[in-house]
Amino acid sequence: MKRKTKYSDEPIGDIKVVEDFLPAPDQLVLKKEKIKVTIVLNKSSVEFFKEVAKEKNISYQKMIRKVIDWYADHYKESA
Repeated sequence: MKRKTKYSDEPIGDIKVVEDFLPAPDQLVLKKEKIKVTIVLNKSSVEFFKEVAKEKNISYQKMIRKVIDWYADHYKESA
């Protein structure tokens, strides 16, 4: 890709302004209401999530929360 782009002062042609159709940044991330709980988990389970989270550079707590959400959603539909 060593080709250089050559620009000129020639007319571009018909220009059409396109409306901004993307949502605002604060609307891209939908936050669900959360509640803080205290829970005792097996050490090996927490270590597993911490190791995977470190590799993926994400929060292990978010991973655990997501697994619980998936579980609840799955069984909520069949209940």
